[in-house]
Amino acid sequence: MMSLVALAESILPVDDEVRTEAQHHVESLFKPVGSLGQLEQLACQLAAIYRTTEWQIGRKKIFVMGADHGVYDEDVAVSPREVTAIQAMNTVKGETGVAALAYANRVAVEMIDVGIDSEALPGVTNMKVARGSGNIAQGPAMTYEVAEKLIIDSALYVQECIERELLTVIGIGELGVANTTPAAALVCVITRRDPVDVVGLGANLPSDRLEHKLAIVKQAIEVNFPNPTDPVDILAKVGGFDVAAMTGAILGAAAKQIPVVLDGFISYAAALLACQIAPCVWDYLIPSHRSAEKGVGLVLEQLQLSPFIDMELRLGEGSGAVLAMPFIDAAHAMYNRMGKMEDNGLELPKPV
Repeated sequence: MMSLVALAESILPVDDEVRTEAQHHVESLFKPVGSLGQLEQLACQLAAIYRTTEWQIGRKKIFVMGADHGVYDEDVAVSPREVTAIQAMNTVKGETGVAALAYANRVAVEMIDVGIDSEALPGVTNMKVARGSGNIAQGPAMTYEVAEKLIIDSALYVQECIERELLTVIGIGELGVANTTPAAALVCVITRRDPVDVVGLGANLPSDRLEHKLAIVKQAIEVNFPNPTDPVDILAKVGGFDVAAMTGAILGAAAKQIPVVLDGFISYAAALLACQIAPCVWDYLIPSHRSAEKGVGLVLEQLQLSPFIDMELRLGEGSGAVLAMPFIDAAHAMYNRMGKMEDNGLELPKPV
């Protein structure tokens, strides 16, 4: 089996020479320099990722990682635990938010079970580690070995899909009742911030229960004492199977030189872990939206990422990642279809 070190070492830096070439091309287009803002930056990033100024966009897919969490037993969520399995099946049927939005944007969706508390679900890719992770308020979510293996297995599976399905862009999402609690704990450890700065209400938790959720996150960190410099240790002690799988998906796609569209708060937590494992990953990340979860601003600041969308989304599932996919097509159209200044006998002054 591939080691995590080998996986990290297989991720190459993007090509900054190509990025510079792409930047020159974008600046030559018939428009004021910089007037298409982040779309221009995205086009140049994609050129750098694909290592060519003649980059193309093909098939896109969202990988939705489903898992349950033992910390659910601490009364940190209002939805029944069974919702994870129900929504996994609804995703296969095309009836969830991410599935509906993916249909509208011609994006494929694959539902993957890495730890749902159920029997094997028809139509769902089965990579189940266990029927839910451990309760992080009482002990670790999983062992170090399980965390590392799940990261690697998820990376290898996504790589297989990229090769088999000729994917050029992937996005990540998750399903898991109570998963904002471990995600918040992860973010607190990595950023070394107090839970009061990170913990939000998640999926409609009543505001009068926020103090309890805060206490559970603090307890999880105190009980497990994760090493903030070891991403696998953090994941094993206060994370979850869904976050581990998303971390692996990010690493796997980057190793295949494919951009990864992130979703909301939980996927940004996975991105923090992935960047700790392999810093080169950062250049492959495309943020989708600024979710309504409390800690998202802090995480985005830590990642130094600026998302395209701010619509108060907080569904998860990869729904925000799907909505950001058209920006990639728009960047490609801008890059390849706009006329140039020189073709029209003009030259605009560049901003000072």
